[in-house]
This record gives sequence, structure tokens and C-alpha cells, in this order.
Amino acid sequence: MTVHYEVVDRVATIRLDDGKRNALSDAVLAEVHAAFDRAEAEGVAVVLTGRDGVLSAGFDLRVMRGGGLAALRMLKRGYSLTGRMLAFPYPVVVACPGHAYAMGSFLLVSGDYCLAVPGDYTLVANEVAIGLTLPRVGGEVLRQKLTPGAFQRAAVLSEAFSPEEGLAVGFVDELVPAEVLLDRARAKARELLALDPEAHAATKLRVRAGTLAAISRGLPRDLVDAVTFGVRMALRGKKPATAG
Repeated sequence: MTVHYEVVDRVATIRLDDGKRNALSDAVLAEVHAAFDRAEAEGVAVVLTGRDGVLSAGFDLRVMRGGGLAALRMLKRGYSLTGRMLAFPYPVVVACPGHAYAMGSFLLVSGDYCLAVPGDYTLVANEVAIGLTLPRVGGEVLRQKLTPGAFQRAAVLSEAFSPEEGLAVGFVDELVPAEVLLDRARAKARELLALDPEAHAATKLRVRAGTLAAISRGLPRDLVDAVTFGVRMALRGKKPATAG
């Protein structure tokens, strides 16, 4: 099992662990969505985390290279998860235990509060570096969290940030040692549960309305781009190498 779900003291921990780099396949993303469904039904806060050293390295490259409907389903589930997290009616804390690449970096900035561990780790939207136009959805979630200058560098230049640099520009809200990351994330989630729940949920939708609308508009266009890119690569006799 790649996606683990546990509830303690009104906090659900959703943990990704495939024993490797936590590639986000369609099946994994379906499990994550189901875990959020369960948390919403149970009325609990969420801590989304990964395994030692990595939150996620992005979409499953094997599926991307295969193209077709499987790749499109995976992209749709992944991109829609960002909006799901931003609009989730209960607090969402992301506990990043290491690297966050591409789609993993989009999830990183889709929570209400993000903790990470210091060290030799990379937070990066690396699409431009590997020959891809940054998806609209990714651009919107980065824009709503990063400082303006850092957003431009992250999106246009694929600049990689260390956790320490990420703290300064908005990728991360707090750095904590790895050995206490999960405990601190759960404590933060419990702290946020003390907020008025109706005001918290309604204010999320109000202040993020522009971002959520842009995600809704951009997602189908990103899927069209993915199809067009796959066809172009097929005509060139190449398999698309992407991480998005």
C-alpha cells in the first residue's frame, strides 16, 4: 500500500510511501482523493506527508511516457488535487520530509500550512528545465504562495530552492528537525482546529476564489496541452519525458 491513512485526535495523517520517490500514478492519486473524501466525511484536519527524504518527485514517468487515457486520468487527478486541498473545509498541513519536485512541489504549496525539514533537499518546479511549459494549474498554486520574485524564478527559470531558502520565499512556513516533523505537523493541525470551522472554510473560499477559478479554467487547457505534446512527440518518434 502506497497511501496510508490514520486518524488520531481529530487529525488524519495521509502518508505517501512507495519505498522509492513517491511517484504519483493515477492509482496513487485516486487513493489520496479517497483519503481526503474520508477525512472530509469524518470532519477532521489533514496532515499530508511522505516518506523519509521525499514528499513526492512528481507524476509517474512510466505512465506519462505511455501516454493515452491513462496519462490524462493521472494528470486530471493530480491537478484537481491542488484545488481540492486549497478548498478543503478543514485545516490542511503539509509535512515535507525532504524533496518535492514538479507535481510534488504543487502539492507542497496547496496546504494551509507547510512544515519541512532542513538539509540537502530540493523544492523545485522543474518543468522548464526538462523542456515543458509549466502547466497553468502549477503556475496558479505557486503564485498564491510564493513571493513575487521567487514565483518568477521558480516558474520561468525552474530555480531550485533548499528548505532554508524555501522558508524565506514562501514555499515553507516552518522548518523543524526530521525526528519531530510529524509530531509538530499534527500539533499544528490540532491548533488550527481551534479556529471557528465555518469561518475558516468560508474564508478559504473567499480569499482563494481567484486561484480556484484559475485552476478550474486552466485544468482542461492543461489536459489539451498534454495531448498536443504527446502527439508532437509521437510524430517526432520520441517518448515524452516529463515529470510535471
